[in-house]
Amino acid sequence: MDGRLPSHMLVTALLRRMNDGGGMGMVLAKGDAQAGGILMVIIGADRRERVLERGIGPDGRTALIDSTPANDVIGYWRRRRARDPDLWVIELDGAAAERFAAETILQH
Repeated sequence: MDGRLPSHMLVTALLRRMNDGGGMGMVLAKGDAQAGGILMVIIGADRRERVLERGIGPDGRTALIDSTPANDVIGYWRRRRARDPDLWVIELDGAAAERFAAETILQH
């Protein structure tokens, strides 16, 4: 056992934290409850979308990886989801979205 929280618990915690912090968070696609990847569509104050996902950084530790495509964020996550049905896709809209994502995902 690797000590990581199941994906569904991380997603629930992040959505709750986002909503409690005055922003909005919602699940766009539900993935595997235990070990699904987590892809986050972050909507910034400028209304631009960025894509961050939980992955492994160069040091071998859990990291948030920026995988924002040049265009068509919706098409990007839908293609990713078609190849990986275990992938969670969530949308976070609020001033502190990236900070909440980092604090929630990277601490667990």
